[in-house]
Amino acid sequence: MAEREGRDRAPAGATASRPRVPRLDQPRPPRRRVLPEWDPEAFGRLSEKIARFLGTGRFIVWMTVVIIVWVVWNIAAPDVVRFDSYPFIFLTLMLSLQASYAAPLILLAQNRQDDRDRVNLEQDRKQNERSIADTEYLTREIAALRAGLGEVATRDWIRSELQDLVRELETERTGRPAGRDADDR
Repeated sequence: MAEREGRDRAPAGATASRPRVPRLDQPRPPRRRVLPEWDPEAFGRLSEKIARFLGTGRFIVWMTVVIIVWVVWNIAAPDVVRFDSYPFIFLTLMLSLQASYAAPLILLAQNRQDDRDRVNLEQDRKQNERSIADTEYLTREIAALRAGLGEVATRDWIRSELQDLVRELETERTGRPAGRDADDR
């Protein structure tokens, strides 16, 4: 019976197959998704590129060229190939469609720029606070150094004290103040 129990057990060692227990110290393997993945910032970046292009002279020139070609084509071309007759309703529709897409794209780009400006403003404000704190600290340190230097003997003060001592010694030695000649008596 002991032999039979040994045969029924799973093999041990490198060939043993254990049930797969997920490890908590490693990330899960990526699962297949039904929908494709997309970068949420990609649309914002695209709208900024479009808004930048819409705000250039190049766009205005291209738009003018397209409208002129459109109008000339629909006036001068044979009736068979014309696709928009005189009141140019289709052209008006296309320009309205372009404007209806351009306005939200421009607003989205402005909102993203406002968010970036807000972050930059906050960083500048924090930097200014640090600069003010550093300046105040340095001001206090300079004031402390000045106060400390007020008590330090300067070269002129020591020189004047030494000159006073020399005069006193001279007075004691000769009985008269130093610096006077015998003629002055």
